[in-house]
Amino acid sequence: MIDNVQDSPNWLTCGSCGNNGGTGPVATFAFTPGIAMPSESGRATNFSISASVPFTNAYFYRQQPIISNQINALTYEFDLYIPNGMQTAPQAIEFECQQTLNGWVYNFAWQAQYYGGNVWRTFDYGLQQWQSANVVFTPFTAGTWHHIVAEYHNDIANHTVFHDAITVDGVRTVVGITHNAFFSGAANAQFTNAFQLDSNSTATPYNVYVDKMRITYQ
Repeated sequence: MIDNVQDSPNWLTCGSCGNNGGTGPVATFAFTPGIAMPSESGRATNFSISASVPFTNAYFYRQQPIISNQINALTYEFDLYIPNGMQTAPQAIEFECQQTLNGWVYNFAWQAQYYGGNVWRTFDYGLQQWQSANVVFTPFTAGTWHHIVAEYHNDIANHTVFHDAITVDGVRTVVGITHNAFFSGAANAQFTNAFQLDSNSTATPYNVYVDKMRITYQ
């Protein structure tokens, strides 16, 4: 288990890597760890985006200890707080874990899509496209904490990724979505987690707070 993942100065970014094809304009963004209020643990992290171009994003990720075998159960969970007045600002909020092993990329990503359907979506890394999970997304209420839990596993013999379930504020929905892993040929094994903010059609700036972020696997 990796606990309090949000509380670190070691969040990285890769500029426009969250954009389609990893190209295009780069939004202004920032993160600030160690926030006491609003917070639950006393050590929340504030993530923000201030875009000048609509539909750009801010992608933050962390390198974690390498997982060098099959993941039989992976849970990525955190608490999310959106300040009052910003509840309609996101185009989407995304989060993921990703394992690279023996050249194969196993991507475990979710997107809470605000506009264009109000739906939860998962990412097919091989096809490079978001796909509906057929789960309704209810926009997060501002000024309160929301608990999100995503469950996954993979099959490294058949190079398959499984999105098992999504839980929001205690309501668990089993989805059982399967994607093929992507063969990149990368020589180095990796395990990362990420969090992303997407700007809307008017590039409205906004920020969110994340606390009690935890990764559990076996």
